[in-house]
Amino acid sequence: MPLRVGYVKEHFSSPLLQFASKDGGQTFTLFECPSGTGQLISRLTNDEIDIAIALTDPLISGIAKGSQVYKLVGSFVSTPLNWAVITGIKSKFQDISELKGTTLGISRHGSGSQTMAYVMALQQGWPTGDLKFQVNNDIRGLIDSVNDNSTSAFMWEWFTTKPFVDAGEVRFIGSVPTPWPSWLIAAHPERTSPEAVTAFLTRLSTFVRAFDSEESRVQKNVDFIKENFGYPAEDIEAWLKTVSYPQDCSAIPTKVLTDTLSVLEKAGFVVAPKDGFKVDDFVDSKVVKLT
Repeated sequence: MPLRVGYVKEHFSSPLLQFASKDGGQTFTLFECPSGTGQLISRLTNDEIDIAIALTDPLISGIAKGSQVYKLVGSFVSTPLNWAVITGIKSKFQDISELKGTTLGISRHGSGSQTMAYVMALQQGWPTGDLKFQVNNDIRGLIDSVNDNSTSAFMWEWFTTKPFVDAGEVRFIGSVPTPWPSWLIAAHPERTSPEAVTAFLTRLSTFVRAFDSEESRVQKNVDFIKENFGYPAEDIEAWLKTVSYPQDCSAIPTKVLTDTLSVLEKAGFVVAPKDGFKVDDFVDSKVVKLT
């Protein structure tokens, strides 16, 4: 039975889409999760997918908060994600510093849009216990909320949001890059066999390496993303200068886990147990290579 792989249909997922096109559903099928990592985790929980390619911080924080429905099995993107801070086209807010004490829009509780709000608060020196949120499900709901003033701002990946800025629907008032590599891979530890997950990651790695090559970056990647996502070539070229992928998708640097947990703990989003976090609790040791 093919693996059920959940993903977010964004430019980051291009190597996965190329892999899926070649595989033709023989070993895995894709399940799009437009609301992001919160939806991916929910689908893992509800036995709707077996593997999720999702944002680093919500995946790690979910396990830190006690989730047993998935373990980390690999890496997908090795560079940070640039989160734009976005407000309404006619809103009064002009700078991140003005957002203190306001209600921020998020897609779901436990999503990247929420965890990064804590990181932003940490950077700004705000009390994280005072943060207020409104759940708006997806980017359309988030855009509507900043324009009807039910929220002050929301956070979403920069290049994904730029077309809405270019169209005059919202405004950028800043950005907060993640202090960690942006995408990891998780799998349900009991619904999937280590052999099937390893085989998936091994083949995914070949497509990731091909996409990440200097040769592909010159034109092939630009053409693929333009065709599949409709972004202008200059935006694609600018994004490609900021992103890199791992050589081996089944490997996770231990530092990614420890550094992410450290920041999330300082931000007040997770609370460490008395004896501290143990890296082995976060990974499926039958699959992943900790480096």
